Amino acid sequence: MFYYLLKYVLLGPLLRLVFRPRIEGLEHVPSEGAAIIAGNHLSFSDHFLMPAILKRRITFLAKAEYFTGPGVKGRLTAFFFRSAGQIPVDRSGKDAGQAAIREGLGVLSKDELLGIYPEGTRSHDGRLYKGKVGVAVMALKAGVPVIPCAMIGTFEAQPPGKVIPNVHPVVIRFGKPLDFSRYEGMENEKAILRAITDEIMYAILSLSEQEYVDRYAAVVKAEETAANKERKFRRMPLS
Repeated sequence: MFYYLLKYVLLGPLLRLVFRPRIEGLEHVPSEGAAIIAGNHLSFSDHFLMPAILKRRITFLAKAEYFTGPGVKGRLTAFFFRSAGQIPVDRSGKDAGQAAIREGLGVLSKDELLGIYPEGTRSHDGRLYKGKVGVAVMALKAGVPVIPCAMIGTFEAQPPGKVIPNVHPVVIRFGKPLDFSRYEGMENEKAILRAITDEIMYAILSLSEQEYVDRYAAVVKAEETAANKERKFRRMPLS
């Protein structure tokens, strides 16, 4: 019940006022039945904007860190994510991917909409990165269509590290559903999963018109963080 209170009374109207989202292709989102909405991930606000504009309830898989942060900020963040019906997923350890798939399939088994960011993390520079194959596994196992989605303008509205968003127009663009039923029963074929995921990412790219990087975002982030630390270390004065 609180999901709809948050959507229609508390958070939804505020988000629509601040971001002024323009919606394109909403007719591609099915009015009933299970489906995956796969989108790019540019901003913390992405998690709340899409639930605010969709008539149907949508559940996102969100990193567990959003639910376990310290202090008042951590509690507020956890409250909002739980209130918005989001599911925490532990991304650490070798079984993290399987846990996310199990949670996602549980949502789809209820004929609901599942929201997922195939990149696995927010883009730190506004570019679109290589997708992880979990979205392909879920699409094949559940036998559901994948609707590509592009969030446009949310990076400028609330880039990484910014708490209070800028007033900036946002476009949320949905593409035609992608049907992968021709690959039924092939969810254990790595080449097939890669091909499906790449097709999904290309559809997102066509909608978002971002620059594409054929590498995983988490790897690039880690490399850049290590390089920045190295540069800082080299600039430190010798005692």
